[in-house]
Amino acid sequence: MNSTIYLPSELIVNSDGSIYHLGLRPEQLADTVIVVGDPERVPMISRYFEHVEYRLHKREFVTHTGTYRDTRMTVISSGMGTDNVEILMTELDALANIDLEKRLPKSSPKRLRIVRVGTSGSIHAGVPVGSLLASAVGVGIDTLMCFYDYDTPQEQGLKAAMQQLKQHLSLPFEPYAATASPKLRELFSDLLQGVTLTCPGFYAPQGRELRAPARLKDWLQRLQSFEYEGLRLTNLEMETAGYYAMAHMLGHDMISLNAILADRINGIFAAKPQELVEELIVYTLNKLAT
Repeated sequence: MNSTIYLPSELIVNSDGSIYHLGLRPEQLADTVIVVGDPERVPMISRYFEHVEYRLHKREFVTHTGTYRDTRMTVISSGMGTDNVEILMTELDALANIDLEKRLPKSSPKRLRIVRVGTSGSIHAGVPVGSLLASAVGVGIDTLMCFYDYDTPQEQGLKAAMQQLKQHLSLPFEPYAATASPKLRELFSDLLQGVTLTCPGFYAPQGRELRAPARLKDWLQRLQSFEYEGLRLTNLEMETAGYYAMAHMLGHDMISLNAILADRINGIFAAKPQELVEELIVYTLNKLAT
């Protein structure tokens, strides 16, 4: 057992015994967790619960824990971007696997089941607007893993592809890659499977340009044209790769599910985006409760 005592400046616990940013205590976290970016999406999901035990709100982290078809679940918002994902995943893991009073790791690590329910834009002809996609692989161009000793067998298997992607996109750093949990990929195997690019922004990093000039004018074309030994990018968003890499390092099962709202290549947006998100929510809840 790791006997490291985490210092008060490193593991920050609020006066009520809750973890610093999330404002949660260990008993308020279920073993099955649905993560969303938008805080307003939390009640959209929890309204399907038969019973809600806890409703908490701190910063952009809104949390509802309750029961759906006899399965206890927590739904929590992260806000946008992998910087928030890093905080969320680290503190969820601390709630599950660190004794916050003793500041020591627990003797038996717990493996959380975490599912992202989000939206995304397609850059692949085989992923039309209106489809639901499970990210088999997350590819990050956000630099988060530059600060972690991230080295898993899954990432090593994709190393050559990431080196090629760095050259193809003219990046000053090497992207990272991580895979979804095999167990959760099997659970959601009836969805389209894709390779999701996680970007460090919504506008220029995803090929959009308003008044601020983008550096690479052919960015979307570069993303769409990348191919390495059958691996092609299918869709864009802002969190998945960070979730996957953190889950691998911390020992949790993780998958990202995407409602495809936009076709970025042809400039098409879903006519009824809210209905598509609702479809993904209900689908996810029913799968997790089986």
